[in-house]
Amino acid sequence: MLLKPLKSIYVLTLIAFIIWMTFFDANSWLIHGDLNDEINDLDSKIEFYNSEIVKDQKEINTLNSTNGIEKYAREHYKMKKDNEVIYIIEDQDSLKNKTNE
Repeated sequence: MLLKPLKSIYVLTLIAFIIWMTFFDANSWLIHGDLNDEINDLDSKIEFYNSEIVKDQKEINTLNSTNGIEKYAREHYKMKKDNEVIYIIEDQDSLKNKTNE
């Protein structure tokens, strides 16, 4: 009873077509899954790099002024004016010792 529909040439052709398209074809369902995963990875990278571009544009805009350049030099390169004294205060957690290494 269950094998009677399987004897039809149309059903056999349909089953063969589904198997072929799922596993063996160049545009198979398995390849589409891999390509969709790759697209999702690339979309997340695009979002990350767009956010980095926005952050860098903000930093460039602040560096276009003399106050921005001076602030950047003080924060990143520990530069100072001739008549200034700079004190660097570090937390106990940021200091290197034998237990943190």
